[in-house]
Amino acid sequence: MNERQNNQKTLIKVVSLFALSFLLSITLTKSLVISITIAVVSSALFQISIRNSRTKNAWRHFEAIPELIDNVITGIQSGLSLNESLSSLSSRGPTLTRNYFEQFSEQLRKGVSFEDAISNLQSLFNNRAADQLFESLIFAKSLGGTELLALLRQLGDFTRQDLALRREISAKQGWVRNSAHLAASAPWILLLLLSAQPSTAEAFSTSTGVIILGTGALLTAFAYLWMSHLSKLPEPSRIFGSQL
Repeated sequence: MNERQNNQKTLIKVVSLFALSFLLSITLTKSLVISITIAVVSSALFQISIRNSRTKNAWRHFEAIPELIDNVITGIQSGLSLNESLSSLSSRGPTLTRNYFEQFSEQLRKGVSFEDAISNLQSLFNNRAADQLFESLIFAKSLGGTELLALLRQLGDFTRQDLALRREISAKQGWVRNSAHLAASAPWILLLLLSAQPSTAEAFSTSTGVIILGTGALLTAFAYLWMSHLSKLPEPSRIFGSQL
């Protein structure tokens, strides 16, 4: 249901941006062809940026893992059971993930097994670092792992090192993303300004002009997607998550 609502909100935003871009362009250029092309390009780039923002949301889940591990360790050291330690994360864990652990607690109260509730958490996080954490908890729960605290501390240190390295690489690759935004938007902004002159608008209203606009729109989308691809960090496959 949440995914459907997100898709509906995204659609509304894309349609609103299309309408706004079209109205702005038609006001400045008085050209229907140019206005539609600019509106389509703006909407397409916006939709691609929304997909990238969803990737950022997965990154925020990754960043929350060390804090989750610390909270679980603190709960176990204070005498709570593993179930209670995880359930308490609905109130004292990272704000981003509290709702997930509320669902986890509700499932346990309804009689869902620990393994199935943890599997649901893995699906919500959709993250390999979370997979490692939750699979460790399942292992400790089923076999009574006496080394759980040591394992969690080691996993927390490994995750922090991984995060630090990825933050450093991501910062260095930021210029690629900025270049993609600039390279994609600059020609169309220039076209919008030049099309305020009637001669330019008339030139692009011909069949040749339409072909040039269409080709430019396709090349812009391709270049933006390619630059966005280059700026992404490679993600190892989810060994445990792929089995869910």
